[in-house]
Amino acid sequence: MAATPPPEENLKQFQYAVSLVPEMELKGKNMWYTSMNGNMYTYMGKEGILGIRLGKAEYEAFREKYKVGDLKSYGAVMREYVPLPQELFEEEETLKIYMEMTHAYAKTLPPKPTKK
Repeated sequence: MAATPPPEENLKQFQYAVSLVPEMELKGKNMWYTSMNGNMYTYMGKEGILGIRLGKAEYEAFREKYKVGDLKSYGAVMREYVPLPQELFEEEETLKIYMEMTHAYAKTLPPKPTKK
């Protein structure tokens, strides 16, 4: 059975967020994400919630500021990921800062070996 794609409106928000950082490229078909060197750093599953991956200090600060919980996918907590609250999509400059932050964090992660 194929994975269920996120709602179209949520996907449009994800596309918009990714477009704020020219180096980012949206990937996927039913599960949308960005990745670098084999490391996924943004993600949107069937629920339509955009999650970004942050370093420890940024992760804690984000959770405190926006009062968000864990990002879960298929019942499992996605470590280092925070769900973006809807209000951020209405604040382009702030959204851009967080998208740049997750992209910069991805650059610090060690490359994962490919399976090919």
